[in-house]
Parts: sequence; C-alpha cells; structure tokens
Amino acid sequence: MRHRRIGKKFGRNPKHQRALLKNLAIALILTERDPEDYDTEKQAPKKAGRIVTTLPKAKELRPYIEKLVTKAIKAQKSIDEAEALACKAERGSDEWKAWRNSDNWKAWVKASAPAVAARRAVYAKLNSREAVALLFDRIAPRYVDRPGGYTRILKLAQPRLGDAGKRAIIEFVGENEYRNTKATSAIPTVE
Repeated sequence: MRHRRIGKKFGRNPKHQRALLKNLAIALILTERDPEDYDTEKQAPKKAGRIVTTLPKAKELRPYIEKLVTKAIKAQKSIDEAEALACKAERGSDEWKAWRNSDNWKAWVKASAPAVAARRAVYAKLNSREAVALLFDRIAPRYVDRPGGYTRILKLAQPRLGDAGKRAIIEFVGENEYRNTKATSAIPTVE
C-alpha cells in the first residue's frame, strides 16, 4: 500500500523518480538561454520556457519547479539589498580593498547571506550551475510581483507516437499575462 506517499512512481525506483524530475526541471529552465548559447540553430527551442513531455510527468514537475521559483523569488529581496551595498570598484583595487576592510563589507555579507543560502538549496535540488544562474538572474525577477502560478500545462491533442501516451506542454507563464488590463470606464461625464 502507498498510504501517505505523495507523487507518482512512473514505474521507477525513488532515485530514478528524483532524477527524472531534476532533469525535466533543468530542461525547462535551460530553454530560457539565449539562442546564441546553443551550438547550432537547430538545437535552440522554438519558444523559450517551454518543453513537451507526457501529461503525468508535467503534472509532477509543476509543483517541483514552482517551489524552486518561489525560493528564488524570496531571495530577490536580499539580492537587491546586497547590490545596493556592493562596491562598484574593480576587485583588487585600492578602493575595493578599503571597502573590504570596512563595515560596509560586513553589511554586504549579512545582506547577501540569505541569497547565497537559497542558491545553495536550489543547487542541491538541481545540481546544475547554469540552471541555477538562469533561475535566479532571469526567471525569478520576472515573477517578483506574482504570488504563484509560474507555470501552466497545456494538453496536446495528438498522442505520442509509439505508445500513444498523452502529451502536454509545460511552460513558464508570460510576463504580462493574467494582469488586469481592462480599460477604465470610457463613459464621458457631463458637467
């Protein structure tokens, strides 16, 4: 019996299940790379922030990736505070050395500590430096004002060739989607 066991098994042992979710999450995050970062144009995804997988895998991936994005968003506040306290001089210069020995450096370390801890926690889940950098630098700042729901699952009508498995697209929600864009009342007022 599987009482109180969350998640699907996918016919795999637990280590393989975790590896599957990790690899799917990395694949989804890495689609946000610049097209120039790919070896050939053919390797670049058609649309950034989107992968095609089976429906059950997409449903399991969604909470996994959203927890990682939430952790990165919570670290954004400390990243911004640390940037305000950081020294703008080149590393190794006299100005940088003076800043390094001042109280400002201690304040910078204290401000950046939660962000470093969050990066390490996400890295422990993903084990990919490139994916962690993209998550913290590009994806998380996009969703700072959003309380949740960073991904969406779209079911595809055509099943997978070979085993007829149900396919789905899992993608990051766009920047300006689901915002209240209704125009204000256009009724003219008569004085």
